[in-house]
Amino acid sequence: MRKRVSLNWLLDNLCRSFPGITYEQQCQHILDFISDGKIVPLKASGTNGKHPALYREYWLVVPEKDYREYEEELKYRIHPSISIDYYLSHLKSYERERTWVLMLSDYLKRSKERLDDQESVNERSFEIWHREKFLCREQGRRILKHCGLNWEFLNIYRTTEPLAYYSHTRQVPQNMVILENKDTFYSMRRHLLKGNDSILGMKVGTLIYGAGKGIYKTFLDFDLCVEPYMRNQENRIYYFGDLDYEGIGIYEKLTYQFAGGWDILIFTEAYKAMLRKSDMLEELPTMKEQQNRNISDKFFSCFSDAEAEAMKKILESGKYIPQEILNIADF
Repeated sequence: MRKRVSLNWLLDNLCRSFPGITYEQQCQHILDFISDGKIVPLKASGTNGKHPALYREYWLVVPEKDYREYEEELKYRIHPSISIDYYLSHLKSYERERTWVLMLSDYLKRSKERLDDQESVNERSFEIWHREKFLCREQGRRILKHCGLNWEFLNIYRTTEPLAYYSHTRQVPQNMVILENKDTFYSMRRHLLKGNDSILGMKVGTLIYGAGKGIYKTFLDFDLCVEPYMRNQENRIYYFGDLDYEGIGIYEKLTYQFAGGWDILIFTEAYKAMLRKSDMLEELPTMKEQQNRNISDKFFSCFSDAEAEAMKKILESGKYIPQEILNIADF
């Protein structure tokens, strides 16, 4: 393989390697490189006009690396569960990723039966590569892809944040409310702790902190991480979040994600209270840019035509109503 370089590039590198050498000594080094076959003069470039003269450009001869040892290793040492097709065609990539591939191969040779027991992503990652974040945050995904393997092969699962909730009562059936933001969760909890059993006219037994979009992953383990009374199918689950595209999108995704289990409802009275209180303000806050506006009419269908139009008008103007507009005095 050859690379085109200038005389100045060569001389700069020579001066770094041999500081203080004269031009005549530089010329001798260049001639030695030519004699050793390390560079080839590009005669069409012309000379530099000095004495002795040197050509202005050269082909730098870069020796091809011998990868035969890696080819043999891939063909005869790697565990058969690993596909070697990609690496045989990309031996430079194998050279960079070889350490991790060999660790995976050695693990499969030594302990493949451990894959029969499901483990968390970080546990399996550490078990194979001795780095707990290797699969999630480092090169793990790329290595698996190059090895022709997927996450299912490793028999792993993602962990979720524990579901945070406040149980005011365990009587069933009851109404449970998912709240997008922490402040509203705390305020409503304080309201119930004061001896109240209703919020905005609706009896509430349990408050669930959704943590914004974090509710998606948390709810995947809903049946595993809640008390038995919360799994009662006669309960009703309501959602209440910010009145913006993102908050509405969270509700819509929840309804699709859990359509086969729970029917997630809208806490309409809370949104109506937000709307009424916003009428007393001269200016609403501006919505964050680049919110996903791809929502359906499912949310708005829970309200009267006039209420839905008022909400849409706010959103279309680039404004929004945070659920923190309501506080403990409003409940």
